[in-house]
Order: sequence, then C-alpha cells, then structure tokens
Amino acid sequence: MLGLNIFRFIGEIFQVLFIPFEWIRLSLAKGSAGWWTSNTINWIFLLVLIVLLSYWISQALKFKREGTEDRA
Repeated sequence: MLGLNIFRFIGEIFQVLFIPFEWIRLSLAKGSAGWWTSNTINWIFLLVLIVLLSYWISQALKFKREGTEDRA
C-alpha cells in the first residue's frame, strides 16, 4: 500500500509543478503569442543545458590536464 501512495504523491507533485505550462498551453495557444512563448521556454531550457554542459566539459578537461582525474 505504501508503494502505491508514493506513486500517487509523485503524480500530485508533477500536477502542481506543471500548472504554469498548462496555463501556457490553454490560454496562450490561441494565437501566435502562444507559439512564441512556448518556444521561448524551450530555448531557455536549451541555453541552460548548453551552459551546464560546457561547464562540465571544461571541468573535466581541467582535471585531465592536472592529472587528478579518477580513472576507475
């Protein structure tokens, strides 16, 4: 019974977290502003991903140059 409650809790959390996206989908999708808003959010996520990936790669190269990389 506990396992089922955990999955219901996860489902409720995601319903609350996606309320802004539901609002964008329902209210702004009627015109061209909805398309631009939705794609702007996607570009922001992509930009964050690129920044984090470049930071991760730069740190990996730094540790490899210093010779402190963990080679398990």
